[in-house]
Amino acid sequence: MELFIKTDYFNPELTLTGGQAFRWKRIDDDRYAGITGNRAVEVKRETDGIRIIEAGDNDEDCDRRLAGWENYFDINTNYITIINLFSEDAVLCKACSSLYGLRLLKQEPFETLISFIISQNNNIPRITGIIERLCRVYGEQLGDELYAFPAAETLVQADLSAIGAGYRAGYITDAARRVKDGGIDLDALYTLSADEARCELMKIKGVGEKVADCVLLFAYGKHAAFPKDVHVKRALSEFYPDGLPECVRGHEGLAQQFLFEYIRSRR
Repeated sequence: MELFIKTDYFNPELTLTGGQAFRWKRIDDDRYAGITGNRAVEVKRETDGIRIIEAGDNDEDCDRRLAGWENYFDINTNYITIINLFSEDAVLCKACSSLYGLRLLKQEPFETLISFIISQNNNIPRITGIIERLCRVYGEQLGDELYAFPAAETLVQADLSAIGAGYRAGYITDAARRVKDGGIDLDALYTLSADEARCELMKIKGVGEKVADCVLLFAYGKHAAFPKDVHVKRALSEFYPDGLPECVRGHEGLAQQFLFEYIRSRR
C-alpha cells in the first residue's frame, strides 16, 4: 500500500533518527526504512509531503491507514504557529531555524515504554542495537531480517540475559508483566492528565520521571511533558537557569526536542 500525506514541514533525519524512535534507518537523504508495530515501511520526503510505502499485502481500509500515519506524524499540530511563538526567544529562534522540519512522533505505547526503559544511561546506537536484538529474538518475523516488536505476553516469559540489556532486563520484565496483567492500562493513559499518567507509569520498576515523560511525549502526544536528559539539562543550565521562557507554555515537549538537538549539534 502506498499513501501520501501533504505537508511542507518534515525533516526525516531529525524526526525519525533523533532519539524519539529507534527502528528507522536512513537509505538516503530523503528515504528511511523502518518498522512500526507489525509493518515494514519506507518513508520518503517529497517537496510537498511524505510518501509512505507499506511492504506486503494490506487489505485494511486505505483511509484508516492514512489516518493512522497522520496521527503517527502528528499532522494535525500546526508546527509553524508554534515555531513562530518560540521565535520570541533568541535561543529557540536559532534552534528552530537550524532544525526546521522536526516533528514529534506519536508511537505505539508499549514499544515506546520498553524502548525508553532501555534508553536509560545509554546512547542512541546502543539503544538501537538492544532493541534490534530484542525484536530478532522475540518478535514475529515479517520478512528477511525484519521483525515486529514483541508483545508484553512474550516478554514476560523471555530470558533477556542475551540481548545486552544489563540491569534494564528486570525493568523490561516488570513493565511487561504489569501491562499483561492489567496493572498498567496503557490505553487508559490517553484520557489522563500528564501528571496522572506519569504517576501510573512510575509504578513500573525502573521508570522515573525522565522515562515516563519520554513515553508521555513520544507515544501519547502530551506536549507539556518535558523529559530531561543530560543534553537538555545542559541546555537549561546554559540558557535558562531561571526556567523556560513563557513562549513555550503548553509546548514544552517540542521545545525540549529542539533544545536536545540544538545542544547536541553544538558539541
